[in-house]
Amino acid sequence: MTNMNKPSGEGFQKAGNQPNRLPSGGFRNKFIPRKETEHRINESIRAPQVRLVGDNVQMGIYDLQTALKMAEEQGLDLVEISPNADPPVCKIIDYNKFLYDKKKKEKEIKAKNKVSEVKEIRFTPNTDDHDFDFKSKHAENFLKEGNKVKAYVQFKGRAIHFQDRGELLLLKLAERLSDVGVLEHMPKMEGRRMLAIIAPKSKKKGG
Repeated sequence: MTNMNKPSGEGFQKAGNQPNRLPSGGFRNKFIPRKETEHRINESIRAPQVRLVGDNVQMGIYDLQTALKMAEEQGLDLVEISPNADPPVCKIIDYNKFLYDKKKKEKEIKAKNKVSEVKEIRFTPNTDDHDFDFKSKHAENFLKEGNKVKAYVQFKGRAIHFQDRGELLLLKLAERLSDVGVLEHMPKMEGRRMLAIIAPKSKKKGG
């Protein structure tokens, strides 16, 4: 038996015109699978009225059903961003994209606040060009990540007599990395190894 009871109200549309809604109240699933929402969205919003803000709406206070209809017409979500305001503040946005951008921004902030580490790069007085280029690339990546590089030349046995080779090699490394790093001091001996510290070059602000 067909159920003749249908929802009433201006927001009702024919089945063929309805957007694909998720159980959580979202309209789409474009960027990431939606699990538990961090905000109330769409039909989960409880306030009878909301204050709409944002670039894609006429800002002001609307009843909830009108705001939901506006979001639906744009194929977006009604998201409660300030639940404690009176009335709650909402935006009409793509909620999945909003979460994606939020997480991306958090990762960028975390990367900026990352504690600098000291990465070691080891050479010998007889390091060949191929090995030098390989290790230089690693050192460059370390510096780009905001870490310092402790480069040292290890002298074993009679190789201790070739300290000049070690110094030239470390200075060559510093020159190779000059676009991304700064030599903190001239190479110096510590025991049976010569070392130099290269710090990441601070980024200039502005263009």
